[in-house]
Amino acid sequence: MEETVVLSRREVHRAAALQQVAGNRMTLREAAGIMCMSYRQARRVYRRYRSEGLAGLVHKARGTPARNALDPALRARILDLHDHKYRDFNDTHFAEMLEEEEHIAVSRESVRRLLRQAHRPPKRRRLAPAHRSRRPRKSRRGIMVQWDGSAHHWFGPDHPPCCLLTAVDDADSSLLAALFIEAECAIGYLRLLDMMLRRHGAPLAIYQDRHTIHERGDDHWSLEEQILGVRFPTHLGRVLRELGIEPIPAFSPQAKGRVERHFGTLQDRLVAELALHDITDIDPANAWLESTFIARYHQRFARKPAQEGSAFRKIPWRDRRLKVAFAYEATVANDHCIRLGGLMIDIPAGPGRRSYARARVIVRQHLDGGWTVWHHDRQIATHPPTLLREPIRSWKRRAPGDPKGARQLLQVYLSSRPAPPQQGT
Repeated sequence: MEETVVLSRREVHRAAALQQVAGNRMTLREAAGIMCMSYRQARRVYRRYRSEGLAGLVHKARGTPARNALDPALRARILDLHDHKYRDFNDTHFAEMLEEEEHIAVSRESVRRLLRQAHRPPKRRRLAPAHRSRRPRKSRRGIMVQWDGSAHHWFGPDHPPCCLLTAVDDADSSLLAALFIEAECAIGYLRLLDMMLRRHGAPLAIYQDRHTIHERGDDHWSLEEQILGVRFPTHLGRVLRELGIEPIPAFSPQAKGRVERHFGTLQDRLVAELALHDITDIDPANAWLESTFIARYHQRFARKPAQEGSAFRKIPWRDRRLKVAFAYEATVANDHCIRLGGLMIDIPAGPGRRSYARARVIVRQHLDGGWTVWHHDRQIATHPPTLLREPIRSWKRRAPGDPKGARQLLQVYLSSRPAPPQQGT
């Protein structure tokens, strides 16, 4: 019975060259060059060819399992873990969790090959991105921060969507702060800013989208704005100015592509890890982000900046509490009270001043809900904490003679208006 010998394409190529040598139509040294091997190796291969024929060209390890092949029991366990415990994890993330949680050290490529051979498709297919010119990173940490919010089913499809706010350093892609909130709002950004100031300090600039939280979307100029020649910012814009942080607007999602790609990574990984730890509420999720996830994300994805050092500026606790707050301009009434909608704040007589009636003051609501009243640089009154509420954007009609339906958009706290810039610190 004839033996069937199966040769690879390279082995067929070698057989053709050695047949030329056996027929004295080519020297063995010339055949070695054609077979891309040394003359010494060619001599060994030729001897096996003459003694064993074509079978001598077959690699001796063919058909035997590789020495570094995964044990069948281990392969079965990895597939079982993927199908049940880590089914929402991508290949790289799954390999990391195998090492961290299951103490199974397997390379990412081995995991990928095993899953594809077992007909487990990738979590998502990645398309080649469109060509865009890439903006160089900033040279040091703290020169520029990118922040944004992403509404998503972070706790799984069975739970309502919420918003994740994050701040990413442009120089090294480190996750500076992260916060889950119900919806993107000024309160959330103030809390995110306070977290970043507490952990790192104030950056020189923040790259952000053109949401009305960040910059006004109306075209109204008040009389005071016309006199000063500048439009008053939003509450968040005023806070950044008081902290000496330059806001930079992005005119497309691709302009702040680093934070956008960062959200793609988080939507891929964070949803799976929250489900793994059975976290389905905002408060425990925020505690887990700050205690565990942010540091691990930095270790995995942060890169070394071009220059050492940091441009972050430390902000003392008192300044942080004072400036990271909502601020409203108000006038003290003749009965020495300030009225902000349904809230009334009594103003006591000040040292060296009998009355503050008719005085223009700045009223601040801090992140803990407490209230303080400021006349120039002096605190003149306080009020116990109340529920922290988003400033109301109310529509008011323009002056008579304007086109029918024309309105102006003012951002107010019930009946008050935001504090003007560079006033009342």
